[in-house]
Amino acid sequence: MATMDEEMFKLSVRNLTKEYPNDDSGETQVLDHISFDVYKGEFLGIVGPSGCGKTTLLKIIAGLLEPDEGQILIDGQEVESGHNRVGYIFQQESLFPWRTVRQNIEFGLEVKGVSERERRGKSDEIIKIVGMEGLEKNYPHEISGGQARKTEMARSLVVSPDMLIADEAFSNLDAQTRNYLQEEFLRIQSLTGSTIVFVSHNVDEAVFMSDRIIVLSNLPARIMAEYKVDIPKPRTRTSQDCLAYRSKILDILSVEQKKAMSRLSKPKQPDMIDIPCPYCGHKNGEDARKCEKCGASI
Repeated sequence: MATMDEEMFKLSVRNLTKEYPNDDSGETQVLDHISFDVYKGEFLGIVGPSGCGKTTLLKIIAGLLEPDEGQILIDGQEVESGHNRVGYIFQQESLFPWRTVRQNIEFGLEVKGVSERERRGKSDEIIKIVGMEGLEKNYPHEISGGQARKTEMARSLVVSPDMLIADEAFSNLDAQTRNYLQEEFLRIQSLTGSTIVFVSHNVDEAVFMSDRIIVLSNLPARIMAEYKVDIPKPRTRTSQDCLAYRSKILDILSVEQKKAMSRLSKPKQPDMIDIPCPYCGHKNGEDARKCEKCGASI
């Protein structure tokens, strides 16, 4: 029987581990036994150094990638790879250019076989929530970058209104549009009550939006720290409270980012060549001038 706390969790991540093949015919561990819970209606921010596995983590949660070990539970029930229980906003814009705003929003409903009448009702509701009225017939090239992001948000919410995950959703936008969309994202969440898991490289963004923030380490990713952002919303970005959280998180990330950059810039060692001795056949290192076994010149 589930405990009271477990019943309050929308998402539970249990002991996730993931490895990828590397260029040396070995395996690079990306996630190292990651575990955390997300409460229903919570906005969880995830930050970490570049290339630490944040996108891999989100893809496993969304059912787009299978872990080597571990479990994903939604509403207390384990889900397998391939599930469709969450909405996903990708880092890169992913609207179909040949479909209108409404047609993009309704795409997931079409795939599920929802009737045209029901699709129209659901899309009308979500278009109103995200503030895209009057743009339903426009194509992606006829709307702004911010409006495109809101369309993607609507497309995810209309299929899975109770849980949304976003991977650097605002990273390609200018600062003014980004700030506006952060406020819009929070406004929309207040209307839908959605549970949100939001990955960001921008610590200011994470502090401004999140109820709680998880800080990941350099590869293999582990949870280094967790902060409950105990500041009432709406928040003032430059308040002393926000700046204090920002400082704490950046102190951790600066150390982990240096480790990440050191790993990325480390030159690959060339493969060693074994030189066989022509007399005894012993394999010597490539710099050997004499056989290590019989002493003959090579």
